[in-house]
Amino acid sequence: MNDFLFSAVSDVLIGAGTSQQLGDMASAMGMHRALIVTDPGIIKFGLLDSPVKNLEANNLVLSIYSDVVADPPESVVMDAVAAAQEFGCDGVIGFGGGSSMDVAKLLAVLIKGEQSLADIYGVDQIAGGRLPLIQVPTTAGTGSEATMVSIITTGETTKAGVVSRTLLADKIILDATLTIGLPPAVTAATGIDAMVHAIEAFTSQHKKNPLSDMLAREALRLMAGNIEVAVKQGTNVAAREAMLLGAMLAGQAFANAPVAAVHALAYPLGGNYHIPHGLSNSLVLPHVLRFNAPEAGQYYAELTSIILPHKILPTDPLEVSELLATYFLALAEDLGLQTTLQQMNIEQADLPMLAEQAMLQQRLLINNPRDVSLDDALAIYQQAF
Repeated sequence: MNDFLFSAVSDVLIGAGTSQQLGDMASAMGMHRALIVTDPGIIKFGLLDSPVKNLEANNLVLSIYSDVVADPPESVVMDAVAAAQEFGCDGVIGFGGGSSMDVAKLLAVLIKGEQSLADIYGVDQIAGGRLPLIQVPTTAGTGSEATMVSIITTGETTKAGVVSRTLLADKIILDATLTIGLPPAVTAATGIDAMVHAIEAFTSQHKKNPLSDMLAREALRLMAGNIEVAVKQGTNVAAREAMLLGAMLAGQAFANAPVAAVHALAYPLGGNYHIPHGLSNSLVLPHVLRFNAPEAGQYYAELTSIILPHKILPTDPLEVSELLATYFLALAEDLGLQTTLQQMNIEQADLPMLAEQAMLQQRLLINNPRDVSLDDALAIYQQAF
């Protein structure tokens, strides 16, 4: 076994209705003036109503920044920082999907004024500390509540990441009742996104380790066994809770064993066509699995036995890998998601441009179990077309 470092959030509170204990938690952490980072949909659907009552019952003074958008640009981050500085908060609460939680992470660092956003892009560039941070996810997908990564849109089609253990939250609340209202398509796409996190962590080239492997396996067991119920019976709290826990475990896994080619090829789809991240991953996943099979077939065989526990599997790892790719294509179709780039109104003439942009994601591609060339990336897009 190679030496490895594993980092994780220390406290996770799990249970239906536990978001109503948010004020108790924040108060116990010493917060007095808390800024909540969220998006307009959370406000519209009233998901914050009960948590806010509990915060106020604990005598916390609150401010809510609710202008977060999907794939947040730098301007949103800086607007949130300005709002937090004007309010004078002493603690930050991320409440929503991955975008809200990513902004909350950066806000908790940048409000101290010790570094600019440009200073902290990259790996381990944060020099100081941050304010106390609680994360409350309302989707079962990104795992952002459990990761040390924040992804920000830096241009029309480009993104950049901040990677630092400083971004790990102090505490997480997983309340499945917050996910009950998610539409089926969002539940499906975010669920497959989380499954991709687990798969790529399990096959990560450089930082794969026994702890992340354990988390990835359990994440896939939970999600494969519950995603269809969560999508088709959206009020099933038990299935929703299994998905939420699975997504967090997958987040912990890939926070320590980073993702790879699926994400590298998905990013240009989101950047150019504004396809939701989970759906972008789903569109390229089966084809990356086939590409990786010669190097990762044994790993895929182990994961397939978890995803399809009652199926007698072939002995040839390449055949098992094909079975896994076929499973994800069929799953996406069954859950009502698009399965080809053509269905997303992407032109075949755009594929070379997408391949060139994917090759810029070397931070991710170096983790892939098989080297990816420009021609390989183009071939994968052509298969997904």
